[in-house]
Amino acid sequence: MLRADALEAIYPELRDRVVVTIMGAVAAELYTLGHRPTFFYLEHAMGMASSMGLGIALALPEQQVVVLDGDGSLLMNLGTLSTLARYRPGNLLHIVFDNESLLSVGGFPTATSTGTDLAGVARACGVPRVEEANTPERLKQAVSEALASDTLTTIVSKVEAVGPKSFHMDLPLLENRFQFKRALEALRNQPTE
Repeated sequence: MLRADALEAIYPELRDRVVVTIMGAVAAELYTLGHRPTFFYLEHAMGMASSMGLGIALALPEQQVVVLDGDGSLLMNLGTLSTLARYRPGNLLHIVFDNESLLSVGGFPTATSTGTDLAGVARACGVPRVEEANTPERLKQAVSEALASDTLTTIVSKVEAVGPKSFHMDLPLLENRFQFKRALEALRNQPTE
């Protein structure tokens, strides 16, 4: 499947949640669908989206946090899976788009192109719920189920190594940073029921 189609299928589930994306194609494709103040495009920190998502999920346990990751990014910080499993925040959903390449930085193949099984690694690290979803319909279903489960979940989705025609985003990175911070502060200050 195309990652753009996958994102379009799950966008309704993302709209009202805290979302952290990796750099490049994923960020540009999500931005094209419609930016929200609770979306953070983690540029220039490859591999760290899952770690940032974990910190936010632990700091804001009442909010559902979704991390949009990629195989190259996850492979750069593979230890994050054992850290996620250690803390097990039920409000964190970790989606990994596996295109078997470092598409945003030249298209070089990753280890998943020669057999590394990221879903298997997540299971072996102790992530309590791991799914594989390789069609937009299955991904949409897996995301809905994960968000309803209150269980730390990693979903791995194979996607084609095709990116957007343009990586243009007219939201300055610094503004995204401040906007996201203000949005998280507002969420933290919401009265709890």
